[in-house]
Amino acid sequence: MSDHDSPISLHGGVTIAKAIMTEKDGNVSLPEGTILASSMKRVLSFLIDVILVSSLLLIATGGEIINALNLTLWLSYDFHYSLAYSVVLFTAHWLYWRVIGVNYSRSFGQKMFGIAVICNDGSQLTGEMWDKRSFLKLKFLIPLVNIYLGVYEFARISQRHTHQSNLDLKIGTVVVHANSLPPAYRREIR
Repeated sequence: MSDHDSPISLHGGVTIAKAIMTEKDGNVSLPEGTILASSMKRVLSFLIDVILVSSLLLIATGGEIINALNLTLWLSYDFHYSLAYSVVLFTAHWLYWRVIGVNYSRSFGQKMFGIAVICNDGSQLTGEMWDKRSFLKLKFLIPLVNIYLGVYEFARISQRHTHQSNLDLKIGTVVVHANSLPPAYRREIR
């Protein structure tokens, strides 16, 4: 037995997640012991965030925010009301993801599922990266478009060995289990 390698050992003393991330291009270096987040945890955390922000908007506007989705209002001469509510809806979600991301390094939904967003090298995202990430997530709020994109992104996350969505690839991020990060890397994650 001592004359051959174990079938589950990896050369160089790296974890499976690190080996997966470096397999394709070789320039990604996740911290030792990092576990990638599943597509289901990511989808559920996103849904919790959308429900949370939308519920707060419903309370704050007395239910009027629902006019952002009112198709008959969009097709009438008073479409500017729907437009205004849509701007409020998108701005509130963008602010939520951006402010929470910069201050806590993850959203409430991500905290519930114990996941966090980090750069491909394990470092924290910058404010500009949170801006871009928050803005790109807004397309998942557009009715009907969100269903198509949601299914497509879910499939991409499930199919990719890095568990990255197209949004992650554009920004250079990966979603991981927060507790799997070494203490030095999770210092900023609250």
